[in-house]
Amino acid sequence: MEWFWLSVGILIIVVVTIFGFMEGFDRWVYYYGLSVFAFGTYLLRRWMRRRMEKHLQWMEEQKKQQS
Repeated sequence: MEWFWLSVGILIIVVVTIFGFMEGFDRWVYYYGLSVFAFGTYLLRRWMRRRMEKHLQWMEEQKKQQS
Protein backbone atom coordinates (compact mmCIF):
# COMPACT_ATOMS: atom_id res chain seq x y z
CA MET A 1 0.00 0.00 0.00
CA GLU A 2 2.98 2.27 0.56
CA TRP A 3 4.03 1.96 -3.06
CA PHE A 4 0.51 2.85 -4.15
CA TRP A 5 0.57 6.19 -2.32
CA LEU A 6 4.08 6.97 -3.53
CA SER A 7 3.14 6.27 -7.15
CA VAL A 8 -0.10 8.28 -6.81
CA GLY A 9 1.86 11.25 -5.47
CA ILE A 10 4.35 11.10 -8.34
CA LEU A 11 1.59 10.62 -10.91
CA ILE A 12 -0.34 13.62 -9.60
CA ILE A 13 2.75 15.84 -9.79
CA VAL A 14 3.43 14.78 -13.38
CA VAL A 15 -0.18 15.16 -14.55
CA VAL A 16 -0.74 18.50 -12.82
CA THR A 17 2.52 19.87 -14.22
CA ILE A 18 1.59 18.80 -17.76
CA PHE A 19 -1.89 20.30 -17.49
CA GLY A 20 -0.38 23.38 -15.88
CA PHE A 21 1.79 23.98 -18.93
CA MET A 22 -1.08 23.30 -21.30
CA GLU A 23 -3.86 25.27 -19.59
CA GLY A 24 -2.07 27.55 -17.15
CA PHE A 25 -0.90 26.99 -13.60
CA ASP A 26 -3.40 29.41 -12.11
CA ARG A 27 -6.06 26.77 -12.62
CA TRP A 28 -4.08 23.63 -11.70
CA VAL A 29 -1.79 24.75 -8.88
CA TYR A 30 -4.33 23.74 -6.22
CA TYR A 31 -4.12 20.08 -7.25
CA TYR A 32 -0.54 19.92 -5.95
CA GLY A 33 -2.20 19.67 -2.54
CA LEU A 34 -3.41 16.20 -3.48
CA SER A 35 0.18 15.11 -4.06
CA VAL A 36 1.13 16.49 -0.64
CA PHE A 37 -1.71 14.41 0.83
CA ALA A 38 -0.52 11.29 -1.04
CA PHE A 39 3.10 11.73 0.08
CA GLY A 40 1.94 12.37 3.64
CA THR A 41 -0.09 9.17 3.58
CA TYR A 42 2.93 7.30 2.21
CA LEU A 43 5.15 8.60 5.02
CA LEU A 44 2.54 7.87 7.68
CA ARG A 45 2.05 4.28 6.50
CA ARG A 46 5.81 3.74 6.32
CA TRP A 47 6.27 5.06 9.85
CA MET A 48 3.44 2.88 11.15
CA ARG A 49 4.83 -0.24 9.43
CA ARG A 50 8.27 0.28 10.93
CA ARG A 51 6.74 0.94 14.32
CA MET A 52 4.69 -2.27 14.11
CA GLU A 53 7.75 -4.29 13.06
CA LYS A 54 9.67 -3.03 16.09
CA HIS A 55 6.72 -3.79 18.35
CA LEU A 56 6.39 -7.34 17.01
CA GLN A 57 10.11 -7.89 17.50
CA TRP A 58 9.82 -6.63 21.08
CA MET A 59 6.86 -8.97 21.71
CA GLU A 60 8.88 -11.95 20.42
CA GLU A 61 11.76 -11.03 22.74
CA GLN A 62 9.35 -10.83 25.67
CA LYS A 63 7.91 -14.22 24.78
CA LYS A 64 11.40 -15.76 24.64
CA GLN A 65 12.33 -14.25 28.01
CA GLN A 66 9.22 -15.68 29.65
CA SER A 67 9.87 -19.19 28.34
